Amino acid sequence: MSSYQGLNSDDTASSTAATASSIMGLMNSAKEKWNASGANEAVGRVSAKIPESTKNYVGTLFSREQLRSVTVYFGIGEERPFYVEKTPSLLVERLRHNFTFFYLNYMLLTAVFFCLTLFISPTAIIGMAILAAGWMWVIKMSSSGSLNLAGIKIPQKTATILMTVISVFSLIYLLSNVFWYTLFWSGLFACIHAFLRDASLHKDMGDQVAMEGDLALGSSEDTSFLNDEV
Repeated sequence: MSSYQGLNSDDTASSTAATASSIMGLMNSAKEKWNASGANEAVGRVSAKIPESTKNYVGTLFSREQLRSVTVYFGIGEERPFYVEKTPSLLVERLRHNFTFFYLNYMLLTAVFFCLTLFISPTAIIGMAILAAGWMWVIKMSSSGSLNLAGIKIPQKTATILMTVISVFSLIYLLSNVFWYTLFWSGLFACIHAFLRDASLHKDMGDQVAMEGDLALGSSEDTSFLNDEV
């Protein structure tokens, strides 16, 4: 009995190792096909055409500094971090400031809701797994440069385009409910936070200037009053 269990565990380990090796081989093959297709050069050319100012703006927009900490987001330690503002003009200003100040937190909240909704949607998970398996099959079967389907040879580029189109429509179908649930709940929570959160204490965070160095005055006459006795 023990020898049978040992053989069974060895077979399982061998099967797992073979599966991992197959996946790594497919990933390496996909990487080689990507490099051979000239996609890196195409991406580089597109990136080179983007103005440097646009790159800097996008980089600043999604920089780590724009993500507010949990303490700032919830106003921990503040006297009144949340309350209902009844003055319309002040409420509009609060909403404007909160949406521009916490926008990256709201985007992160949307991503979290998307992942949570996806995990509780077995249909979407199964569909995405089938899509992943389909991509692995296409990559493997077209490794020679063409895909032989029912006696018809399809060029690898054409097969990739067809698979991309199928994937897009499949994801739209599979993730439509996930998308709307995510958009609704994340938008609701973001609006409630922006409506109630008083972050006026943080309005000037971007205007802070670091003071460094020693104080230097122009001449001894300017500092003579420091030595005068009262």
